Amino acid sequence: MKLKLEYYWIALSVTTIGVLMAGIDTRIVIIGIPQVAEQLNADPEQVIWITQSYVLASTVMLLLIGRLADIFGRTRLFTAGFAIFTIGSGLTSLGQDTLQVIIFRAVQGVGAAFLLTNSLAIVTDATPKHKLGLAVGTNQISFRAGAIIGLTLSGLILSYLDWRALFYINIPIGLFGTYWSYRQLKEVGVLDKGGKIDWLGFVAFFSFILSLLLIFTFSAYGLSQNQNIIYAFAAVFLVSLIAFLFQQKREKYPLLDLNVFKIRPFTSGIVALLLNAIAWSAVLLLLSLEFQLGRNSTPLRAGIEIIPFELAFLAVGPLSGRLSDKYGHLLFTVSGLLLSGLGLILFNLTPSTAPYSVFAFHMILFGVGTGLFLAPIMRTVMDSAPINRRGISSATMLLFFNIGLTLSLNVALLVMSLTAPYSLITKILTSVNPGAIPASEIALFSASLKNTYLWLTAIDLVALVPLLMGGRHKRSDSPRDVSNEVIG
Repeated sequence: MKLKLEYYWIALSVTTIGVLMAGIDTRIVIIGIPQVAEQLNADPEQVIWITQSYVLASTVMLLLIGRLADIFGRTRLFTAGFAIFTIGSGLTSLGQDTLQVIIFRAVQGVGAAFLLTNSLAIVTDATPKHKLGLAVGTNQISFRAGAIIGLTLSGLILSYLDWRALFYINIPIGLFGTYWSYRQLKEVGVLDKGGKIDWLGFVAFFSFILSLLLIFTFSAYGLSQNQNIIYAFAAVFLVSLIAFLFQQKREKYPLLDLNVFKIRPFTSGIVALLLNAIAWSAVLLLLSLEFQLGRNSTPLRAGIEIIPFELAFLAVGPLSGRLSDKYGHLLFTVSGLLLSGLGLILFNLTPSTAPYSVFAFHMILFGVGTGLFLAPIMRTVMDSAPINRRGISSATMLLFFNIGLTLSLNVALLVMSLTAPYSLITKILTSVNPGAIPASEIALFSASLKNTYLWLTAIDLVALVPLLMGGRHKRSDSPRDVSNEVIG
């Protein structure tokens, strides 16, 4: 038992470093968008792809990586992910034009997919059963902590250095992580040795998920005035989705075993996670913009002002995961969604000129709610997954989570455009000097922010439906019998 506990801590520490680094890079470039656009002479459409290429690349690769991990080993692919992510970071920092930066950000995204998919499976394999909630909470809180820290860190870096420095910081961390992972991690999970890769299924999956994400991106960012392009993507999405489902049903070694969706805690958990990701992800950027426009904060100050949310979120997450090991997830996940919804309503009701202490209290409330929800729901999803399908189950959960992250900003922009002209939203998002924008335009933009908080509240509360439908899930201390849950 002593050796197992020691390896549990090693696996948790190594994977947490990788997940934290991947999380930071999902958001670190957002505040630096104006500087990137100015130095690369990029137009607003090109800037959007700098941010979206990372998410798109990481999302479309998830299922393939999950299947590869179940066959060839999770630790091996995790180490490869560290190396790919580090190379992508170095190349991005050297990019000489917009196209190069977009491509190299996509390389980063592929590396992030390797890290994220395998980290949860490695931790679940290595962790004693009575500590799984704490382990999953610590590991996955680090991703969302990274996304949060990315906003603050980027403000700090950009106050003193060039935008390229946003990616320099990944290189020493990535080199250390690659070495440490190679030296310390070992394969202790149950693999599907002899399994094959469903390449036709991957092509169909790649096609339908990429088309879906492009529909959201083109619609939200106004990248096309020709609606026929969106209709074409919609047609590709429907055809390839049908082809993917048909292929998975007939394939002996499917890319995604659809039988996992018959496990109610698994399915209800990932749907609730999707809705929660949509509701929370864009909020920090919205708050940053509100502080910069309504309170004349610099990017650095706006990043620092978000710290109360970060601290509350980081403090509560691992604790809720640990307590869910003992009391189950429902108490924490339901309370978390309700508190998050209350925080969003308070953001809507609070004037931008209110004292900062008021915003700080609301951010703490929102951070506590978000922290209460995440670790217990991820613990429940991973615990309900069959042991020989943890790689693909982790990939599926992260697929839903990534789609939620992508949708969050897209939904926010769409809702904001119902109140403010899209040209004004683009103007403010890419402005190097927001203080030079006329007060009337800032007021209109602020009104669009407030409306968006209400829409996100509704999405957050809708997540209660699948959560309650999933019921209670109690972890067994004995190995799972999956013979009746997974076929093939």
